[in-house]
Amino acid sequence: MKIFTILLIAIVLFSCDSNTKTTEESTPELTAEELALIERANALAQNTIIVDTHVDLPYRLYKAYFADGTLENVSERTEGDTDYPRAKEGGLDAPFMSIYVAATFQETGGAKEHADSLIMLVEEIASTYPDKFALAINPQEVEENFKKGIISLPMGMENGAPIEDDLENVAYFYQKGIRYITLTHSKDNLICDSSYDSTRTWNGLSKFGVKVVEEMNKVGIMIDVSHISDSTFYQVMALSKAPVLATHSSCRHFTPDFERNMSDRMIKKLAEKEGVIQINFGSTFLDWKIQEKAKAWNTKLTNILDEKGLKREDSLAKPIIDAYKKENIFPYANVKTVADHIDHVVKLVGIDYVGIGSDYDGVGDSLPDGLKDVSGYPNLILELLNRGYSDEDIQKLCYKNTFRVWNAVEKVAGEM
Repeated sequence: MKIFTILLIAIVLFSCDSNTKTTEESTPELTAEELALIERANALAQNTIIVDTHVDLPYRLYKAYFADGTLENVSERTEGDTDYPRAKEGGLDAPFMSIYVAATFQETGGAKEHADSLIMLVEEIASTYPDKFALAINPQEVEENFKKGIISLPMGMENGAPIEDDLENVAYFYQKGIRYITLTHSKDNLICDSSYDSTRTWNGLSKFGVKVVEEMNKVGIMIDVSHISDSTFYQVMALSKAPVLATHSSCRHFTPDFERNMSDRMIKKLAEKEGVIQINFGSTFLDWKIQEKAKAWNTKLTNILDEKGLKREDSLAKPIIDAYKKENIFPYANVKTVADHIDHVVKLVGIDYVGIGSDYDGVGDSLPDGLKDVSGYPNLILELLNRGYSDEDIQKLCYKNTFRVWNAVEKVAGEM
């Protein structure tokens, strides 16, 4: 396993700046010093707990399950971003399973039932492969599973819509194992406004949303400030008695007009309250130039399909899309771009307030070169080592910062 990862890191390190050369052409012979650093990066990945606060595996499984009635075998290598073999290769120990509830459920109803069905899928993974996966509801259980070599599956709910209009559902989902809730997703909901929605229904939190924040503090569920509007964020920061997470957001400094990411002022406020921003790996979250190129890339593909009367999900569209991708390279970010976001947070507020929230299986085909799936974490660690980060810095990034918030939220709940 270590040999595989070392070779992977070496290939990525010396080829991520060029998509046109072959590995043989672009990878120079490594020096003893470079090989030692690669070995150190791999050892850190394998021996340090890696927590990723946002992985959309449950929704991926849900779509496949309801397509053919079978549960994808994630104990083996799959076509998605996340599975057991690649998690082990990358050193991933605790991917927070995102219980994603689309905004459409806010109109059709059934949000709570949908969340329950995804939770059941996560429970089924743990019960089907008990030698490989286990549920985890606190940092202590993650540590125990890590010692056993088992991957923990803590859960976070992406969108507070399943709370519906009943405050008791906060405690209900805590009992179900949910340990963070993203207050909303792509549309304003009963709790608050979304960064993606221009309606601004509440100009921040609703009156019910204020109660939800208070109840989450009381119950011991971490508040996720990803996806919410700026006004909602500042109201949450003023109201919450516990630190919060942005479980899968990046820095707006690199994407100036993208409200979904966090501004410098927001990051400073988050750190002031002892919270953590977990960097999203999606290429369009990482660079506004990539956003513009991606829009043009997608528009061109859409026009080609429109001319043929096809939608992307149509079976007849697949060979056309595959051919288009070969002829038109998507403008991916790379490991260095992700490290730039980490650097930016560290320069603003310090190493104690940044972590990893990749959004694997949630950002489609936009993952950076070198971080295409969950086997890629050692590549990011290597890049950070090259930039002068210490082992302790990387341990904070990988799990200690997240554990600090998680434990603080439980402590506040106990005091309340």
